[in-house]
Amino acid sequence: MLTTASLFNAIDYVNWIEQWGGADLYNEIYGKFGMVYLPYGVTNNESGFRTNEPIVTLEDLQGKRLRLSGLEQGRLLEKLGGNQVSMAGGEIYQSLERGVIDGAEFSTPNVDYSGGFHQVTKFWATPGWHQSASVFGVMINKASWDALSPETQEDLKIAAQANLIWSLSFTEKRATEAYQQFKDAGIEITRYDDETLARVQELANEVIIETACENPASAKVYLSQLEYLADYAKWRDASAPFNLGRSPNGPDIEAIRACAN
Repeated sequence: MLTTASLFNAIDYVNWIEQWGGADLYNEIYGKFGMVYLPYGVTNNESGFRTNEPIVTLEDLQGKRLRLSGLEQGRLLEKLGGNQVSMAGGEIYQSLERGVIDGAEFSTPNVDYSGGFHQVTKFWATPGWHQSASVFGVMINKASWDALSPETQEDLKIAAQANLIWSLSFTEKRATEAYQQFKDAGIEITRYDDETLARVQELANEVIIETACENPASAKVYLSQLEYLADYAKWRDASAPFNLGRSPNGPDIEAIRACAN
């Protein structure tokens, strides 16, 4: 699974994978490990933190012990004053119930609701800036892939593409239903203001550059994604507000380019 902090949304991933070279880049990198990669699912941003004290401003994050997955996500949380706690999904409910952690993120609203988090928390801070989208895919041994007939390979590619598009609308519908379920359960839902989200974006940009410059493959992926964002922004911004999503004020592309070369 590939995730992003405050960068791509689900539509961006679909665009990038299908038309801006993302699929080729997946296979270039996975190919180094003898695998073929087929992206078959995508979700939009995750829920956000679920807590028993409200998180409305960045000050509310100070010192909080928050379950959060991901390298970049943890670094971003630390810059915001919180403390990352890593734990398996199956441990979150009891950790919230017993006060072992101050809050947690896990997944999209429908998955969170099925996990019963409304039973052990009172507040939900949106949006989930830590994971603005997720991609799911299947890794196939390249030798096994090469042994398949061209027709079977094409069938699998088409099936993955079809499911990629289906998964977006399916998960958005389920997330919408779960949002109402959380409200009906009495959960107080808050949203960070635009100034706060702009500050989160600034710090996310710092983390992206730091991470990219530590790993050539990471730098190459981020460079490709930022080139897509810059290219698509021409049409997306010109056709706003009727187009898809936002053109984020992301990291300096030249800083990423320097690390990729």
